[in-house]
Amino acid sequence: MQIQGHSHFLLKQKEAYDALDPTGNITIKWDIISWTPDGYIAVVSMYNFQQYRHIQAPGWILGWTWAKKEVIWNVMGGQTTEQGDCSRFKGNTPHCCKKDPTVVDLLPGTPYNQQIANCCTGGVLSSWAQDPENAISSFQLSVGSAGTTNKTVKLPKNFTLKAPGPGYTCGPAKIGKPTKFITKDKRRTTQALMTWNVTCTYSQFLAQKTPTCCVSLSSFYNSTIVNCPTCTCGCQNKTEPSSCVDPDSPHLASVVSPPGKAINTPLVRCTNHMCPIRVHWHVKLQYKEYWRVKITITNFNYRMNYSQWNLVVQHPNFDNVTQVFSFNYKPLTPYVGLNDTGMLWGVKFYNDLLTSAGPLGNVQSELLFRKDKSTFTFDKGWAFPRRIYFNGDNCVMPPPDAYPWLPNASSKLVFSLLSTVLGTLACVVILLT
Repeated sequence: MQIQGHSHFLLKQKEAYDALDPTGNITIKWDIISWTPDGYIAVVSMYNFQQYRHIQAPGWILGWTWAKKEVIWNVMGGQTTEQGDCSRFKGNTPHCCKKDPTVVDLLPGTPYNQQIANCCTGGVLSSWAQDPENAISSFQLSVGSAGTTNKTVKLPKNFTLKAPGPGYTCGPAKIGKPTKFITKDKRRTTQALMTWNVTCTYSQFLAQKTPTCCVSLSSFYNSTIVNCPTCTCGCQNKTEPSSCVDPDSPHLASVVSPPGKAINTPLVRCTNHMCPIRVHWHVKLQYKEYWRVKITITNFNYRMNYSQWNLVVQHPNFDNVTQVFSFNYKPLTPYVGLNDTGMLWGVKFYNDLLTSAGPLGNVQSELLFRKDKSTFTFDKGWAFPRRIYFNGDNCVMPPPDAYPWLPNASSKLVFSLLSTVLGTLACVVILLT
């Protein structure tokens, strides 16, 4: 079955965490599709309406608290992480008896008789702008010890969404218009018996207290390379050598993958900024009517591959992009009449995977912009981005006074002042004569 009109599910927010994606959220829809003798069967779907923030492996974890003493008899397309205490049941045992169950997605390759549509991707959820077809994830619940009519059923409370860590805050469940479904032959429309919606929004501050990426800058007209600010994502802890690793260490392999130990914790290369990700913006060339930029994304995390990565860049010349090489590109226009933001991501099977730190741990592209004579300049750092996001997280920029400036800026100023003085003296001489 297909769901009709995805866009009307988007619940507008009075407050948004992200100025570049003001209406971005993950909407959870709970559709009751049939009643059972002691409860109901429901399809729970998550729609990632965020333009560029996605959920990557190991995937989403959805939780809630039952309003009464409900149990889950069966799950299709997902599973609860714990069964809980089901000792009060004789004979048939429920799938989960916990008051506060948590559900995860099933892995790819799950048998077909355990699947439903939009399930079984290991909890990976693409962003809406990058891959809308895979920005939906669903599972089916058979709920018992619950209400069996629209008036007696109770809405769950305290929804939580982890991706897989913190960052999302979910509002209360609210009853909405019943979802309509279209059959595969598109000749019949059915609808849910009851639908409620939950909206979850993201905060980078809740997700992690420290930044996760930084930006460095350079240009063809200045030999200065502006590195990421020192200690952007943390400082090297000399009392704990294991806080980072030297790429020239002879024991690098054993440190990255220690035998018998979990390797979920990040391990970054020792740098002055200590960030897992660095984005470098290099103003490469200029032509008569165009100018060219090279972007390089480097992964300094030895224990993390970034699948379906994306980059969001804000710069006033994105209203006139001529060509993007080796990356996919899509303009983002969150505000009418303002086209200064672009989204970039890798080409499938070519560079859509940013591998862990090492010789291959980087991806790069070049952008060609057409000059607008009324605004274009290399002066005062205009050629550098205003803001950069990697995978939805705001990257720390260098301070503006550190940007590469045009050479001989001071000499141009002296020349200008000298010309003014000489011109004034010439006028005085002419007047006197």
